[in-house]
Amino acid sequence: MKLKTLFATLAISLATIASAQDAGVNRTAQGTYKIEPTHTFVTWEAKHFGVSTSRGRFDKKDGTIDIDAVAKKGKAEITIDMKSMNTGVAPFDKHLTSKDFFNAEEFPTATFKADNFKFDGDRVAEVIGTLTMLGKTNPVTLKGSLFGCYMSPMIRRQVCGGDFETTIQRSQWGMSYGVPAIPDSIRLLIQIEAIKQ
Repeated sequence: MKLKTLFATLAISLATIASAQDAGVNRTAQGTYKIEPTHTFVTWEAKHFGVSTSRGRFDKKDGTIDIDAVAKKGKAEITIDMKSMNTGVAPFDKHLTSKDFFNAEEFPTATFKADNFKFDGDRVAEVIGTLTMLGKTNPVTLKGSLFGCYMSPMIRRQVCGGDFETTIQRSQWGMSYGVPAIPDSIRLLIQIEAIKQ
């Protein structure tokens, strides 16, 4: 009897959590949101001599996003710690953070700033801004493939997030090492979640 009661309680708890998540999925984004670092990833991909794809990510990032899906506007400022490069191979990380590539000693951070959000209904479809890296600033447009908000059952606050991507030409920021064997085109993928403040 006690075992049945335990299973019944567990089932109710799980249903409550699922309900809380489902109820929050379509909530409208409105307010200031701080990046949640454990569910936010900035990843890059680059072809290597045309035979494989190299990948890496930056482990440390911070920033805030202001979204108003009702007024169809938003702004964002995200800072990336360039020394936090992580490919899973320490010598490769060291080369990538050297002067050949990201020159992290002289330029320890990169910053993405945007004040132009394009919406598809309540969903953020594009974020148009600038990326400052290696002391140079160039326009960048992030295209969204996923976006939504939910009420977190753990922290009981609204969380909004999505998957965004773009392709940049690294030479625009003065990073020309290895071209053309290592292509100029770099794919950036940003998976982001942020907590309403």
